[in-house]
Amino acid sequence: MRDLNSNSAAMSGDLLAWYDVHARGMPWRVGPAECTAGNRPDPYKVWLSEVMLQQTTVAAVRDYFLRFTSRWPTVSDLAAAADAEVMAEWAGLGYYARARNLLKCARLVAVGFGGAFPDNYDDLLKLPGIGPYTAAAIASIAFNRPETVLDGNVERVMARLHDIHEPLPGVKPVLKAHAAELTPSLRPGDYAQAVMDLGATICTPRNPACGICPWREHCAAQNAGTAAELPKKTPKKPKPTRSGIVYLAKSADGTWLLERRPDKGLLGGMLGWPGSEWSDAPCPNPPFEADWQETEGEVRHTFTHFHLMLRVMTAELPAGFNQNAAQELIPSRDFRPSSLPTVMRKAFELFQGR
Repeated sequence: MRDLNSNSAAMSGDLLAWYDVHARGMPWRVGPAECTAGNRPDPYKVWLSEVMLQQTTVAAVRDYFLRFTSRWPTVSDLAAAADAEVMAEWAGLGYYARARNLLKCARLVAVGFGGAFPDNYDDLLKLPGIGPYTAAAIASIAFNRPETVLDGNVERVMARLHDIHEPLPGVKPVLKAHAAELTPSLRPGDYAQAVMDLGATICTPRNPACGICPWREHCAAQNAGTAAELPKKTPKKPKPTRSGIVYLAKSADGTWLLERRPDKGLLGGMLGWPGSEWSDAPCPNPPFEADWQETEGEVRHTFTHFHLMLRVMTAELPAGFNQNAAQELIPSRDFRPSSLPTVMRKAFELFQGR
């Protein structure tokens, strides 16, 4: 492994020079020229984007971010929003615990901090839904603190830069130590975004563009010809497959029966179709007695830890149906399939295309 400590300042400078020219434009980002002129990013927008970007991509997040900031321009606006409205806007981004923590965090910042995010890593880390990476990213990007930001892009860059073949996730502390060596005290927020941009646009998972990389002369893996195979990862265990049943019921006048899931667990707090447990052998649990008909085909969806296959049953909702506390009757004029979680929207689409 090559010792980069002696020229880390020069390397950081080279990367910042590259970033000044090639920085990606994003709706939550303040570009390098603006930052140099003294315009700092809005901590609310940095936080919101970082939470949205967990486990997904910039392309997937962009429209969600614009809708959120249009409806709720400040953290106090978001804190005052109804839970159901926020969860509906979040639908499709997945990992719904993030949306619940988003509201908890917004309300704590609005009430406990007067609507202003803490400006340091330790206090940010105490907020709901903010872990070490997100705290470092907000402190660095929004407040220009020299924190070490380590996402998947930075892990890949560091593994290749030092030709590290030990697998993730066990090697994370080593990669973070190398990332810390290169984090400058001057323009740390721009640097954090620069190294993430480097991983996203040049040091990509496949076919890295080593020939145009500003760090190519320092990259041990590029010199060794091993860049394309790094970083190594510990093999994942195969995901199990679970099954379930959902029940789609609509009355003669177009009213739909939906059910709000418990706050804890997958899709917590979201509206969806009534249904069974998701298990190896789900037991039928229709919301009312009826001549339920099975829709041809099945819904297939993958969560973090398992695959899911759903059967879709349909029936007419009887007139005068009395829903329980968890159920809601939604008139057709108010029913928005786009507000459903993705797996529930897939069930609706299967029903529509039957």
